Amino acid sequence: MIVLSGGTGTPKLLVGLKQVFGEAQLKVIVNTAEDITVSGNLVCPDVDSVIYTLAGIIDKDRWWGIANDSFYTHTTLEGLGHEEQMMIGDRDRATHILRTELLNRGMSLTEATAELATKFGITAEILPMTEDAVSTMIITRAGKLHFQEFWIARKGEPEVLDVQFDGIEKAKPTKAVINALMQESVVLIGPSNPITSIGPILSLAGMKDLLKRKRVVAISPIVGDKPVSGPAGKFMHAKGFEVSASGVYNCYKDFLDVLVIDKSDRCQIGTEAKGVEVLKTDIMIRNDEDSKQLGLFLLDYLRTHG
Repeated sequence: MIVLSGGTGTPKLLVGLKQVFGEAQLKVIVNTAEDITVSGNLVCPDVDSVIYTLAGIIDKDRWWGIANDSFYTHTTLEGLGHEEQMMIGDRDRATHILRTELLNRGMSLTEATAELATKFGITAEILPMTEDAVSTMIITRAGKLHFQEFWIARKGEPEVLDVQFDGIEKAKPTKAVINALMQESVVLIGPSNPITSIGPILSLAGMKDLLKRKRVVAISPIVGDKPVSGPAGKFMHAKGFEVSASGVYNCYKDFLDVLVIDKSDRCQIGTEAKGVEVLKTDIMIRNDEDSKQLGLFLLDYLRTHG
């Protein structure tokens, strides 16, 4: 199964998918538009969250970084007057150092990610969406901010006027991504932010056309009129989408076949959604058991509906 992933909602689901479908059956295409260089090393936040989740070491309080990590390097750098854009743990930093070293040796990001996955004992394929430089930029009254500056330095507080993906017009999906899509018939869009987590993947040249040939199942990250977590509501509003399951449908309507929404959600998907099946279940992932149950729900649906 192919899964499109950002860095928080979908990794939570991957815990259950790993148990239900088997890790080796998963091919995870991951957003790279939030990547950033910190203290000379390339940090790929969404890719790393997928790696750490599948390796069983993700910090489940934050859904980024490694559980029980230390921060001696970060605090020492601060003491020396060097401020970092992100608070990076020591074990987490080792991943970024090795990734950067592999890239400096001539590996592609896809190859470096595969090498890291192998070292962490992961059998799933983790596929960065592109080898091209793409950056998610948040347009605010305070100016144009990189996603990490908006979300970490500014704590997501500025009013969002627009969201742009710098470099997307020249970006292409990798050969590995295209090959994966050609080999699989079902694509699952995880419950990640539709605008900044999934949006860059969908904006790559030819991606939507590829998805039109697949059975695409999406899980809403919105319950009622609120996102399960993160700034998805601000971003959807800025891009002209209603903050609701209906808004999620409209983000994906060009290629969507099935939308899974929460059993408590009273949102009525309009008649414009003809041909899209809407399923209801408990989509809230509070713990690993919730993730497993959602995975079982998806497995049962796919077994009976292909």
